[in-house]
Amino acid sequence: MVSGTDSLPTTFEEARHEVEQLTEDIEAARASYYGQDTSLVDDATFDSWMLRLEAIETQFPQLRGQDSPTQKVGAQAVRGLAEITHAERMLSLDNVFSPAELNEWLTKTENAIGRRVSWLTELKIDGVAISLHYEHGELVWAATRGDSRVGEDVTENALKIEHIPQKLAGDNHPELVEIRGEVFIPVANFENLNAAQASLRERAIAEAVERGQEEDKAKASAQRRFPAFANPRNAASGGLRQQVSKKSGLEREAGELRLESLSMLVHGIGAWAQPSVSSQSAVYELLASWGLPTSDHVKVFTKGSDAIARLDEIGEQRPHYDYEIDGVVIKVDNFVEQRELGETSRAPKWAIAYKFPPQEVQTKLIDIVVSVGRTGRATPYAVMEPVLVAGSVVRQATLHNQEVVAKKGVLIGDTVVLRKAGDVIPEVLGPVAALRPDDAYEFQMPTACPDCGATLRPMKAGDIDLRCPNAQDYPAQVPGRVEHIGSRGAL
Repeated sequence: MVSGTDSLPTTFEEARHEVEQLTEDIEAARASYYGQDTSLVDDATFDSWMLRLEAIETQFPQLRGQDSPTQKVGAQAVRGLAEITHAERMLSLDNVFSPAELNEWLTKTENAIGRRVSWLTELKIDGVAISLHYEHGELVWAATRGDSRVGEDVTENALKIEHIPQKLAGDNHPELVEIRGEVFIPVANFENLNAAQASLRERAIAEAVERGQEEDKAKASAQRRFPAFANPRNAASGGLRQQVSKKSGLEREAGELRLESLSMLVHGIGAWAQPSVSSQSAVYELLASWGLPTSDHVKVFTKGSDAIARLDEIGEQRPHYDYEIDGVVIKVDNFVEQRELGETSRAPKWAIAYKFPPQEVQTKLIDIVVSVGRTGRATPYAVMEPVLVAGSVVRQATLHNQEVVAKKGVLIGDTVVLRKAGDVIPEVLGPVAALRPDDAYEFQMPTACPDCGATLRPMKAGDIDLRCPNAQDYPAQVPGRVEHIGSRGAL
């Protein structure tokens, strides 16, 4: 699939087909991320899909329906938690990816207001959004973003997060106020959490062997029950939305440890009938006086150029923050001006997220293997020598489909450039041609499903992804099942 805004379709039929494919991919990624705490693709890929869909819909507006991913936020709750309706919609943020794009947005925003404005900058924490609903200073409920209107009830877990007060400090609290924030796992806590998971695995293995189970089976079971978490963001999302009270034994202990690892910082307000302050920066001071956790890294500038310069300052300090960030959020500080600018169906017009470019490293591509997923899609994966990138060890990265493998030009045996797109999901950028060994060889996409033998083929015209036609019937179509059919020995 083409991404970004290059080579847009020229006919309505081409556009309709690509919109259908993009919508399917985006909705699947959203459902996995919000419903299963698993990222199917990296942030950069997802962002490029959204940008391309927006560009096609702009060129062919008749294809933009109310149910388009460009018109929605998040995803519906799917975990069986109770639903809560936000008093005010919980929107997302639009993104920019370069200082030039940010400068363009700043200029456009000031032109829309018709005067110079003050800009607030803050760290974009890589976590999961939460809304805290207080009435007369008492926490009534806490909910995830959900689809922006309806979220999941996580009150029980929120009350166990150290930095979320059940009762606000001080007095003269509003009758109702929604506090918006980000739940995350600090870097040190994440390391301790994975160490605890390893300890739980060993205990689970010992218990199983003592009961008479074979050691290999005991190890496999323990790995499924207490896996190492890939990144703090997914661990935080799953931790906030778990149902610890329904667990027992080691699983309950693991759930409680996960909750203990969580922290929270506020980044705004939702419903509040008559705020007693007039700006974002002032509301942070007020929320801090109520005992809510606020960031020490918020700054306000009267010049857009100073806000842009702040990007470099934060980028330099990024490795030293206590928690992972993936960008900087820039907001119009004044509430009156925020209301003047308004919002779209999915994001405010008075705020933007600047995304950092990802860190890049080099490692060796050992093999390319294929996974047949639950939808039947055959996806090649790069298997690499372990390498540390953006805080965690990476051994595998998706290559999406055979066209992407060919476009990247990687051969098995190559030294490749690797990054964590969005600083979360590993992505192979391409080979280091100067380091290519003589015995490097080309990957060949299989033509048959390795489990049922059915011919892998596109399911519809124009689809470059190969799929097993038995996706609904065959047990191979489960997440994470990898078949080593791209290696030399299997061809």
